[in-house]
Amino acid sequence: MKIALLDVDSSIPNLALMKISAWHKQQGDTVEHYMPLAHRIYDKIYASKIFNFSDGSDIQPDMITGGTGIDLETNLPQEIEDMQPDYSFYNYPHSIGFSQRGCRFKCSFCVVPKKEGRPKSTNTIAEIWTNRKSKFVVLLDNDFFGNPEWRDRIEEIKEYDLKVNFSQGINIRIISERQAQALASVKAVNLNNTNNQVTFAWDSIVDEKVVRRGFDRCVKAGIKPYRMQFYVLIGFNSTPEEDLHRVMMLKSWGCDPYVMPYDKSDLYQRRFARWVNHRAVFKSCSFEEYAA
Repeated sequence: MKIALLDVDSSIPNLALMKISAWHKQQGDTVEHYMPLAHRIYDKIYASKIFNFSDGSDIQPDMITGGTGIDLETNLPQEIEDMQPDYSFYNYPHSIGFSQRGCRFKCSFCVVPKKEGRPKSTNTIAEIWTNRKSKFVVLLDNDFFGNPEWRDRIEEIKEYDLKVNFSQGINIRIISERQAQALASVKAVNLNNTNNQVTFAWDSIVDEKVVRRGFDRCVKAGIKPYRMQFYVLIGFNSTPEEDLHRVMMLKSWGCDPYVMPYDKSDLYQRRFARWVNHRAVFKSCSFEEYAA
């Protein structure tokens, strides 16, 4: 069979599509990136959409669809879920995967607890690290330290001398001193594997005290503030004044804020995100000057 895969909106190689590719190739099928002009020649077309706000106009009724941007119920069949990803589909030289699923929190803006439930261990680092020519691994875990086996995963990362990116961020609100020390003991890097960096989040103004407590624990453990990036959610349950307070507070701590707009159709949210996320602009002018 001739199989096509449509990646609607992934910012990194889509793990589900890579597993689908691996399974079909195992069956002797040919797999390629979806081309609209060739729609009629495909025997099956899979489409994955991660975000509900992204443009899904390329998705057609005869496609097999999945992803949180489509619904929260559809999962890969177990025989496909168990496949090692086909990284050649994206020509990706590193490794990507989940060491855990689920989350301890039930943030109203997040679908993870509803889709995946409470945290549980899923894969060891050895099982994720299949592209052995690269020593860089991207973890997609939504709650790394919620994994009951997080200590084992940290030891594996150190044993294999890997660089790791915690792509979804670490929950700094409840990080313990022991967990901060564990985090400081591994080589945490950004998604491009170019800088030493670990990502956290500050989603609500009411969390300032616990975020500061976690920040202090991480600094005490040896993580420098300039190595800390914070996702800052705006437009969900905050005012512009609270948004500004959080990013300026993080700046004063020596950290890098990275704004995540809840509603990308809102002009203020887009402008504020562009101002903060463009490092040179953020350091050189105020938001008032930028938006003028």
